[in-house]
Amino acid sequence: MSGSKPALLPSARLAANRPDVWTFINQTAAQCKVPPVSLSQGFFNYNPPQFILDAAKRAIDDVSCNQYQHTRGRLNLRKQLSKTYSPLYNRELDPESQILVTTGANEGFLSAFAAFLNPGDEVIVMEPFFDQYISNITMYGGVPVYVPIIPPAAGSERPVSASEWKLDMQRLRAAITSKTRMLVINTPHNPLGKVFSREELLEIADVVLENNLVVVSDEVYERLTYVDEFPRLATLRPELFKHVIAVGSAGKTFGVTGWRIGWLIGDAHLIKYCSAAHTRICFATNGPMQQAIADSLAVADQYNYFSEYVDSYKKRFRVLADVFDELGLPYSQPEGTYYTMVNFSKVKVPEDYPVPDAIKDRPRDFKIALWLMKEIGIATIPPTEFFTDEDAHIADTYLRFAFCKTFDELEEGARRLRKLKEYM
Repeated sequence: MSGSKPALLPSARLAANRPDVWTFINQTAAQCKVPPVSLSQGFFNYNPPQFILDAAKRAIDDVSCNQYQHTRGRLNLRKQLSKTYSPLYNRELDPESQILVTTGANEGFLSAFAAFLNPGDEVIVMEPFFDQYISNITMYGGVPVYVPIIPPAAGSERPVSASEWKLDMQRLRAAITSKTRMLVINTPHNPLGKVFSREELLEIADVVLENNLVVVSDEVYERLTYVDEFPRLATLRPELFKHVIAVGSAGKTFGVTGWRIGWLIGDAHLIKYCSAAHTRICFATNGPMQQAIADSLAVADQYNYFSEYVDSYKKRFRVLADVFDELGLPYSQPEGTYYTMVNFSKVKVPEDYPVPDAIKDRPRDFKIALWLMKEIGIATIPPTEFFTDEDAHIADTYLRFAFCKTFDELEEGARRLRKLKEYM
């Protein structure tokens, strides 16, 4: 048989994707003569407290943990999640029908979108967005419709609270069509560090109820907030519980992102279909790590874990904030998460600085991030990756810094950042 065979082509939904920001940052970092201080990804470079590690070690010795688990999750973890969250929801959560354990929060998102989207259904997504939302939505034929969160005008001049970034409610209402099926909200917000207020959530709730929408509420940073109140959309009106699928993460809660344990909480009629999708996506989730999370949640308060967790991140943030104050670089004071947005419009990056072809057509925050990595030795994330091309101008002078790092790493980062004085 002669002649060449046709190329083996990927699906159109994957072939069209341009290189992502993570690939760009990691490849560039690998090319640097001096390894940059990584303040880019939300990647912990230290272990959680010993009681959490000990829970995992015990779980591996338990024969019941080392085989297939129930598709909805290990029962004692679902019971512990019910015990933990029922007081926060002001209702008794049924571990059998209102809680689903997933293989990380990301698989939880995927299961929720798979459960409720048909091809052509529209999903309202707020910019900036976690990039996995988009691929998860489009994988099932959904159509993202974008609504921006707008920075305050003063954000380029002085430090501001993350609360001053405001959702464009007029554009949100205008985005609703007969095809709108779902809405995604992220609070506390990555990368902004914003915690949506009760008043903001009630405005969003009006849109949800008026249009009978399903909400995927990304609450993975719920335990890392620096404000007095963390409002949950599902609890603000009795009828909202039937509309909201809340997504949680053990990886973010306990600093164990590699364990891949997440969960969904919602009314039984929502979780039923998420569970059906989850069964088809991965069937079951890591058994030992489910047991370890159940045990860790049960004793976390005895170790004063959550309050110390928050206090440690306040101190970590101050290491960076102090040097930004010293340099006069405006930043957003986060209300939650371990991210801050820093405005670099005052930094004089050389106009003719050489950039690779891969980012020549990307917004200027990519060029600032490249320069910062190569010349200052700091790796960050250009946030326009989390905006559409149309709205990228909103954030093209900002960089996202992650402070989920050791104090030594943060101090070294601060030392290097002081080199920016030469470019102000």
